[in-house]
Amino acid sequence: MHIREAQQAVDEWIGQFEEGYWPPLANLARLAEEVGELSRELNHRYGPKRKKPTEPEGDVALELADCLFVLISLANSLDIDLEEAFARTLAKYRGRDLDRWARKRDD
Repeated sequence: MHIREAQQAVDEWIGQFEEGYWPPLANLARLAEEVGELSRELNHRYGPKRKKPTEPEGDVALELADCLFVLISLANSLDIDLEEAFARTLAKYRGRDLDRWARKRDD
């Protein structure tokens, strides 16, 4: 799925509800909540804080997708084309960080 398709899918989902998109600051708070859930899962899996034996195993992929859904919701509510914005961001990194790290060698 391309980014524009994802934005359209989110728009179709949210468009079926009277409430529509949340205001930007509410979506930002929602994003912070989702990133917190992702952080908690990664900390349990790779960090020093282990889950209690009674806690179910989480799904990092779903936590990442929850973050993506909210990011797309925020972009849609602000009429931002994420595909175009992401292309600009990649161009920025490719120029700015061209020689920042050691490149892998083709051996």
